[in-house]
Amino acid sequence: MKKILIVEDDPVLNENIKTALQGVEMEVQTVFDGLIASKLMRKENFDCIILDINLPHKNGYDICREFRTHNRSTPVLMLTAFNELDDKVQGFDSGADDYLTKPFYMKELLLRINSLVKRMDARYEHENALPTILSHGIKIDQVRKKVEREGSEIVLTPREYQILLKLVSAKGELVLKQDLITEIWGRTIDANTNTIEVYINFLRKKVDKPFGKSSIKTKIGFGYYLDNA
Repeated sequence: MKKILIVEDDPVLNENIKTALQGVEMEVQTVFDGLIASKLMRKENFDCIILDINLPHKNGYDICREFRTHNRSTPVLMLTAFNELDDKVQGFDSGADDYLTKPFYMKELLLRINSLVKRMDARYEHENALPTILSHGIKIDQVRKKVEREGSEIVLTPREYQILLKLVSAKGELVLKQDLITEIWGRTIDANTNTIEVYINFLRKKVDKPFGKSSIKTKIGFGYYLDNA
């Protein structure tokens, strides 16, 4: 039985989500306060976390960002009343795996949760056999999710890590923008948005700029690749 944490301060919505999840035989724990949620997420393990953004005492962005400092694998699905691209980017940059805008259908929420949980299960099954990848001076330890360049560790958000892993694994070959978005975000964002460009810029500031490099390249209209520059 999968264990799900709901962090939502609206009592009616909290109860409705809880009922829907219990209806598909999931174990559910609920929290209404951001500060309490943050403490609970440090003490207990969950298979998925449903996290509202606007919460009393501590918002969802801060909770997720703090959570990712000690847990990079448990999927987090953010809920918000906003549908702006900047809000989505901030959510993903905080470490969220998916994003759902209120109001939503419970069926869609259940589909998103099942997808996240299955993805995590598959990752756990294979991660111990994953090799360390080295390309263009960038080293990625896939088991520990650790990135290094010239002996220095680079701290990335989960989304940044996923994008860089895809680029490094391609070993200089072009990675199409559409393929990158579909693999990492699925259908949660439109391929025509500038979300991916925002993350590429984040990566350049962390992976290239501190080392005097310019290895993450853009082929306008197509995608991205690593170069020896």
